[in-house]
Amino acid sequence: MPPIVSIENLSKVYASGLHALKDVNLAIDKGEIFALLGPNGAGKSTLINTVCGIVTPSSGTIRVGGHDNRSDYRAARRMIGLVPQELTTDAFEKVWDTVSFSRGLFGLGKNPDHIERVLKDLSLYEKRDNRIMQLSGGMKRRVLIAKALAHEPQVLFLDEPTAGVDVELRQDMWRLVRRLRDQGVTVILTTHYIEEAEEMADRVGVIRKGEIILVEDKVELMRKLGKKQLTLHLAEPLAALPESLAGYALHLGPGGREIVYTYDTQRERTGITRLLTDLAAAGIGFTDLDTQQSSLEEIFVDLVRGHTGAAP
Repeated sequence: MPPIVSIENLSKVYASGLHALKDVNLAIDKGEIFALLGPNGAGKSTLINTVCGIVTPSSGTIRVGGHDNRSDYRAARRMIGLVPQELTTDAFEKVWDTVSFSRGLFGLGKNPDHIERVLKDLSLYEKRDNRIMQLSGGMKRRVLIAKALAHEPQVLFLDEPTAGVDVELRQDMWRLVRRLRDQGVTVILTTHYIEEAEEMADRVGVIRKGEIILVEDKVELMRKLGKKQLTLHLAEPLAALPESLAGYALHLGPGGREIVYTYDTQRERTGITRLLTDLAAAGIGFTDLDTQQSSLEEIFVDLVRGHTGAAP
């Protein structure tokens, strides 16, 4: 099955000379949740806005559902729902009216049942007759999501959708995202809450300085680039590590009560067995041990800083 979003050799250079996107190639499959991560100014929003036809690319092609987003703009855009970062709604409009109007913009007939379903999914139905100006910031964010879903898109872009919103909305959002994915909708999101990407995404892409530096299945990414830490809780505190253990690059924890050993999960041998043997030879005993896997956030920080081999 061809990807629902196909981006080939995409570049964007602004009049100022800023090279916002550099030869981006990306294919996103139908029904997946794809998380696009990158620091501020990396090009996340520019990439989304270019796919949605808001920003004109300098070169390259974009297809959504097989439709070129320049030569067949209406068909491509019809497949896309966009939740932008900024709150851009008419303050005097009522919730029901503004969501229904968004559906009409795409040439679709009225469907009160669908609008009602969307509003109920986002806990907005009780506010359907309220004017936008009467809503809290979190409720206004919900309205943006409802507007993006009004025309039943097949691809939903969420640009920092939960930034600065309450925990309840965040939970509602992710429940809705899971339901949409189960219905075959493709969800592409940018987020600063990397733990959300870790929980929700099927695949992760990392963008840095306008370039996609990595696209990987989330589980495989954490397996390949993740490291593990072995923490040994000592029977007696140490003032310093003995010289005989210098080759392990160990870290002595607070108060000398624990030793932390970081190892690469991809190596054939972790070195743990040899370490435990050498600890016993040095007369160092421990009462307990535990391991911790690198989080997606730690991997992301390493990537954007260029500390891993995955970055160019």
